[in-house]
Amino acid sequence: MSLDRLAPAIFVLLWSTGWVVAKFAAILSEPLTFLSIRYLTAAILFAGLCVVSGVSWPRDGRTILHAVVSGVFLHGLYLGAVWWAIGQGVPAALSSIIAALQPLMTALAAPFFIGERLSGRQKLGLGLGFLGVLLAVLPKFFGQGAAEIPAFAIVVNMLGMASVTYGTIYQKQHLPTGDIRAVATLQYVGALIVTVPFALGMESQHVDFGFAFVALLAWSVLGISMGAILLLLYLLRRGQVSRAASLIYLVPPIAALQAAVIFGEDLTVPMIVGTAISVVGVYLTNRKAA
Repeated sequence: MSLDRLAPAIFVLLWSTGWVVAKFAAILSEPLTFLSIRYLTAAILFAGLCVVSGVSWPRDGRTILHAVVSGVFLHGLYLGAVWWAIGQGVPAALSSIIAALQPLMTALAAPFFIGERLSGRQKLGLGLGFLGVLLAVLPKFFGQGAAEIPAFAIVVNMLGMASVTYGTIYQKQHLPTGDIRAVATLQYVGALIVTVPFALGMESQHVDFGFAFVALLAWSVLGISMGAILLLLYLLRRGQVSRAASLIYLVPPIAALQAAVIFGEDLTVPMIVGTAISVVGVYLTNRKAA
């Protein structure tokens, strides 16, 4: 089976663990401090990989700047907002569902930024995906315990979704070529430009160093920051922006299931039904025309 077929499933599986990692990280460290350590480690490892592999680095200053700026949106602002919101009490499952609104935003914005057009089937798929997300998330806002979820943290989480939406389009618009390992290295430099100042200004840099922290950091860097991100960049190069973004619809059910098993978070009927509808939407959006 080709990488083109396997990459989406592997990406979704790896990326979905990010919300569980964020909640675990909030126990061991302050979120932005952990992210800063994670980004620095990822940048160093990617740079080493580039040196060993003999990767050709971008020579054009404009390309370097685009890579750094895309990292600001894709990693720094996006994950910074999501991790901070989870640290403030937003459930991991709810946070992942909010992030699943990104494909609709991407599909709506792509025609204006890069002239990418959607077929009628893709529009139907995106609409179903959005409906499924709404069915899953609305009871969380109006049901029992909704008052315990901080409203400002939810807003920040949604701003993070908007950031990754723009970052996805920016990546496709300004970085169509170049070695993805070099691009990823520069993107984590951009992420550090965002997270380090906020970590120094808002947090005390407390970290409970130990085996649990090292294991969590290792998975965050190797499994997510390197493995998942390389797959995401590969997908953006190989397919349409909207198709790559629509994979995010598959992340909430897996993240919600992980949160339910590990942290005991609720896995409600609306979340299950909404997830099923979203899966149908993903299929319609990604299915190739005959």
